[in-house]
Amino acid sequence: MSASTANDAPPTRRRRRWLRRLLVLGILLLLLSLLATWLLRPKQLVPLILDRTGKSLGLEITADGNAEARLRGKPQLIVRKLVAREPGAKNAILRAERVLLALPWSTLRNGGKDAVIERIELDAPVLDVPALQAWLAKRPPSEETKIPTLTDGLRIVDGRIDNGDWRIEGVTLALPSLHPRKPLVARVRGRYVDASTAIPFDLAVALTKPANDAGVAVFGPLTIERGDWRLAATIRFSGPLHQGENELAVVPAKLGVSARYESGDTRLPFSLGLHGPLRFDQTTWVLAPIGVALRGESPMPNFDAHGALALGRRLVIELDGALPQWPDAWPALPAPVSNSTSPLPFALRYTGQPDLSGIAGLQVKRDATAFDGRFRLYDVLGWIDQSGGSPLPPLDGRLRSPQLEISGATLEGVDVVFDDEDVPAP
Repeated sequence: MSASTANDAPPTRRRRRWLRRLLVLGILLLLLSLLATWLLRPKQLVPLILDRTGKSLGLEITADGNAEARLRGKPQLIVRKLVAREPGAKNAILRAERVLLALPWSTLRNGGKDAVIERIELDAPVLDVPALQAWLAKRPPSEETKIPTLTDGLRIVDGRIDNGDWRIEGVTLALPSLHPRKPLVARVRGRYVDASTAIPFDLAVALTKPANDAGVAVFGPLTIERGDWRLAATIRFSGPLHQGENELAVVPAKLGVSARYESGDTRLPFSLGLHGPLRFDQTTWVLAPIGVALRGESPMPNFDAHGALALGRRLVIELDGALPQWPDAWPALPAPVSNSTSPLPFALRYTGQPDLSGIAGLQVKRDATAFDGRFRLYDVLGWIDQSGGSPLPPLDGRLRSPQLEISGATLEGVDVVFDDEDVPAP
């Protein structure tokens, strides 16, 4: 071998090695390019993401509509016709016509450990409360949920919450931003609907921080509509919010209501104040023990009371209080009861439909005269409004008095039984 040939061999081998390396690198870049192209196609990317998310939650999550995925700039994922349900369940927990999720690159790089999200949007979501409760009951106990940061907020339009006998429709939620250690403000609108009652509302909500033991405040108008009457109100609610293992509590809760009862030409303004611990156990709201103060223009009564309130599938009212005086607009009491200036202690009991269409029990006393009866609230309100009708109220009960003066006659040892056929026996 000549000297020149020996000197040429090492550079040749080096060039061949570099050519092989460049060829391998080119093939790898081509494969990565093809893989990236496949991943960036929403039809392949979205099912993968939904499948992994669903498995982590024990759910089946699908999206049948057109999907969009964007990684340039700020990563963003849009899915349509989203359905999330427990495997084999008849009803879906959540449906949505469109869901947008925007994430910063930092969240993607660290695998979501810092829980920072740019924005979430949901169009026409439908939440099934019984299905949600069934799923939550099967979830294993876990550590406290980490509150995410939403830099550009949350938006919900045309949402609905279904819970068997009632629903909340037309839900709109605007949350400008969310941070675990900063105050939160939001606006929520919607319309509660059951068989006989509708309650449209438009409320502003504020939290000192979106975490446990924060101060919460709710303010805004709502209207209760039922048949030929309505109750237009503005509510003010506040208190410290605490979330326990099995319940949500506001202790103490303060609720102020400025309202106006409207029926035909009747307008009755009044104010209602409630104070006491409020607890929610996923099915029922309970205020007990509670203080109640009602102030209104006649024929609305004025009274102070204490007791308990509970609202779930049924409404429960247990109040004991006193009327300082008999309202002037109510049918006049017979003498000598009408001549007394004593307050009228009462006990009110109700267990029935939340729209107050059921039967209430009432005990009222003034001195030695006592009434113990049952009635339907709307029948009594109609009787008060009527003119030229029955002189006896639509009640079922008993009135006892040592003495009454009726039509100029003095009656001793009075025992009067009221029998209303529309009020069934207890």
